[in-house]
Amino acid sequence: MIDWHSHILPGIDDGSRDADESLRMLDALIGQQVDTVVATPHFYADEESVEAFLGRRAQAYEALGPGLAGRDVRILCGAEVKYYAGISRLRELERLAIQGTRLLLLEMSMAKWTEYTVRELTELASTRGLKIVMAHIERYLGYIDLNTIRLLCENGLYMQVNAGFFERFHGRNKACKMLDSGLIHFIGSDCHNMTLRPPRIAPAYELIGKRFGEDYVSQMVDFGYDALEK
Repeated sequence: MIDWHSHILPGIDDGSRDADESLRMLDALIGQQVDTVVATPHFYADEESVEAFLGRRAQAYEALGPGLAGRDVRILCGAEVKYYAGISRLRELERLAIQGTRLLLLEMSMAKWTEYTVRELTELASTRGLKIVMAHIERYLGYIDLNTIRLLCENGLYMQVNAGFFERFHGRNKACKMLDSGLIHFIGSDCHNMTLRPPRIAPAYELIGKRFGEDYVSQMVDFGYDALEK
């Protein structure tokens, strides 16, 4: 199983404070049958260069050091890249893609999307050869409608939701409807720590299994692995 969105690297953003907490978070995910964790620390183009960010990310990963030995888990380094108008012109944007892939996790602002925004998102995928993954798309349902999400999906973009979307009483039915409509592709824990935002991804898959069957869950997981290989 893959955790598509995590802040598990230590000391790089508002996620894990240190290597010990990161390892506890990893152990929690391993206990939920996660074997691949995509590490997606925040990247803000107005705060630092791509090169500087990648240097800090490498140091954060190295801080885990020998603690990874003996733990049956793969960490793929990526980034949660904050969108801004004109991001399609950012040099070296491809270097922020998930390690070994062309998948780029993109975080939007909490504001109504304009026609320009939707156009740039679709053009970004077609002109830069990136496979755009929209981070925690459920957060923006007050700013966009499902038809916009469907349009983006039809243009090759992927939608990631946080596992908590399936746990919330007022969200789970909408989550299942979106999933059944093909508007959700990946699930992430978006874990930040072991207290307020711990790694919890298994409950989402348990609910999906009850609603749609275990074969459906297996197909989702396999789709994720295939996406990492393309």
